[in-house]
Amino acid sequence: MRNKLTAMGGPDGGDGGRGGHIILRGNAQLWTLLHLRYYKNVLAENGEGGSKNNCTGRDGNDIIIEVPLGTIARDEETGEEEVEILEDGQEVVWLRGGRGGLGNSNFATPTNQAPDHAQPGEEGVEGWKTLELKVLADVGLVGFPNAGKSTLLSVITAARPKIADYAFTTLTPQLGMVEYREGRSFCIADLPGIIEGAAEGKGLGHRFLRHIERNSALLFLIPADSADHRKEFEILLSELEQYNEELLQKDFLIAISKSDMLDDELKQAIAAELPQEIPHLFISSVSNQGLITLKDELWKILNK
Repeated sequence: MRNKLTAMGGPDGGDGGRGGHIILRGNAQLWTLLHLRYYKNVLAENGEGGSKNNCTGRDGNDIIIEVPLGTIARDEETGEEEVEILEDGQEVVWLRGGRGGLGNSNFATPTNQAPDHAQPGEEGVEGWKTLELKVLADVGLVGFPNAGKSTLLSVITAARPKIADYAFTTLTPQLGMVEYREGRSFCIADLPGIIEGAAEGKGLGHRFLRHIERNSALLFLIPADSADHRKEFEILLSELEQYNEELLQKDFLIAISKSDMLDDELKQAIAAELPQEIPHLFISSVSNQGLITLKDELWKILNK
């Protein structure tokens, strides 16, 4: 430090500012990671260097990446899970900015009153990262394509999924809130149809099986006009087991859809085919048959 009032004022180099952090923030208004599809190279700002008169440099601006709830952040190389975003507004520093260096005023001593060296700042963290979304829902709809999952979701919730008479009309998970008694509600997810071999990547593959891991209960939807109801259920169960054996520990409920075309005798015959240890019921989304009972059973399972 040298000015007209202080000829030899000693070292006055200020500290450097830290580099900007890259921060993940949960946003309950987001449902997909689509907004990040073309946002692949993220570079936070460097911190400013310190200046004279012991002035500390400005910290680099942080970059905040907003993600939907249920997002898991992983390291691309190791596959290690680094952070999980589950709450709205939750913020986690994913990659930290480098620490700012120390100015020469920090190194002054009685024997070295004018040090001419400073400590350089640290490099920031670099890496390839992956964001993966697992849908947060209380109940997951599981079934073959065209089992009536989207129709059921459109009837018992305000969701408006695409409905058509060909396979794989649902290409992304659809969420809806089911209004229950006394203002209570729960969340249900329509997942893309599973086919035999989905765990090996056939059809839409296992990309959507990951969403089932987050569901508290699974509702198996089997159409009344299926050639073999028991076999269809066992295929679905087998695909879940091949993907993750822990999925078999969840609570199951079987619903026979399109039941408005069945008489009592056919219902008894179908009921005899199904596993007796798993509760089942007959519903029709078109005629609203059994939907109130379905809500009651799902609420009972979720709150037992």
